[in-house]
Amino acid sequence: MSETTDLAKNSLNTLESAVMGIAGTAPAFSVAVTTAAIVASVGTLSVGSVFYCGLIMFGIMLAFIHLSKITPHAGAAYAWVGHVFGKKWGFFAGWGLLVASIFFMVSATIPAATSTLVFIAPELVESTTWVTVTAAIWLTLVTVVVTKGIKHASYTQMILTALETIVIFALLIAAFVEYGDKPAHVPSLIWFSPFSFTPQLFATGALTAIFFYWGWDVTMNLSEETKEGEEDAMHPAGKGAFWAMINLILFFIIMMIVVLIVLTDAEIAEANTNVLYAIANKLFPTPWNYLAVLSTILSTVGTIETQILQFSRSMFAMARDEMLHPRYAKIHPEWQTPWVATFVIWFLGVLLLFSSSYMPSVKIILQSSILAIGFQICFYMSLAGFACAWHYRNKLKAGINNAVSYVLWPLLAALFMVFIALYSIPTFDVITNVMGIGGILLGFIPLLLGESRRANNGRSSADKTV
Repeated sequence: MSETTDLAKNSLNTLESAVMGIAGTAPAFSVAVTTAAIVASVGTLSVGSVFYCGLIMFGIMLAFIHLSKITPHAGAAYAWVGHVFGKKWGFFAGWGLLVASIFFMVSATIPAATSTLVFIAPELVESTTWVTVTAAIWLTLVTVVVTKGIKHASYTQMILTALETIVIFALLIAAFVEYGDKPAHVPSLIWFSPFSFTPQLFATGALTAIFFYWGWDVTMNLSEETKEGEEDAMHPAGKGAFWAMINLILFFIIMMIVVLIVLTDAEIAEANTNVLYAIANKLFPTPWNYLAVLSTILSTVGTIETQILQFSRSMFAMARDEMLHPRYAKIHPEWQTPWVATFVIWFLGVLLLFSSSYMPSVKIILQSSILAIGFQICFYMSLAGFACAWHYRNKLKAGINNAVSYVLWPLLAALFMVFIALYSIPTFDVITNVMGIGGILLGFIPLLLGESRRANNGRSSADKTV
């Protein structure tokens, strides 16, 4: 087989790109895992938190779309931040994503494992060892699919998302029919009012709400593998990101309202990471209530897939530019996937899973990783927002629409993310701070190693010339 250094170009269309973006956020998984945490933090204002964080994330989405006009790039934020602010800032934008993805292997695969055990061995659900082993099996299976090619990953994602959507719509319709006239929490405009929030409440709810939306940007990491758009038109990857974000904002608002009208505060707290199952139990008899468990599994498997794609493409792009060791830029000659980078996320994910099994409980693992990921999302996405605002600053003179779209909205979104991240640090425990801040600071090691390697290569080339 001949050697190839390119990803599989022109593989995905706009619809596939949008589905990847939706699946990347894992709608059912996000609601199931994080609803209890956000309701415990801000109560019914969780609806407003999800709405306003959707607007913040929309600003970041605009930044990604506009920055992609520089060039479609598998590295996405890494490449564009580096182009605008320099390679070191670009490196840390990429590194923030890589670290968040590694921690995500814990927070995503564990719910997939617990939901699977609910089906096949309910008595083992509280066993950290069995949960960890099952999570590792899921991670391995998904990694194999992703490694085999982008079209395999796309077809799998389309099927998973379609099945998940059917189940979720059944839950939504049944919830409004059954509890529309007798809600556990009476819907109110106060849920959306910005005046109901204090800065502390907003920051507390926002850090968790941002986790709801994270993952849509996989569409931009797959832009080199997405079909080319028409001249002067938005790239299909950008269109996919736009439509994914619109759908996600509407879905999360509606789903949060459904949770509140069906479940009491006590029921939400008791459900913990199984909120969808708790809703289904009140709506459907056995065995139909297990459809909620199925939707969580499908959603989780889907987001594990997109996160592996996002990690592997980012690492591939950074290695291709020699910001990381070139070994990670190797492309499989037949499947045209960055197989070495894909293996790295699998290995680190499994390693972290089994290491985290020594922590006291599954709940602590989930809480620490989700909050740490929220911090890292704020870090690398805010850099992209600032990069867009600075790169297109001349658009401030090009009319109100261009000023808002290219500069003001991305800039305000980036500033909000910085506020959320800084405000949350004092509220983190030691474990979360080590995972969140320490994970980013670890990037100085590969950064310095890369500089040393490039310097040595430069000297070697000079010696050969002499």
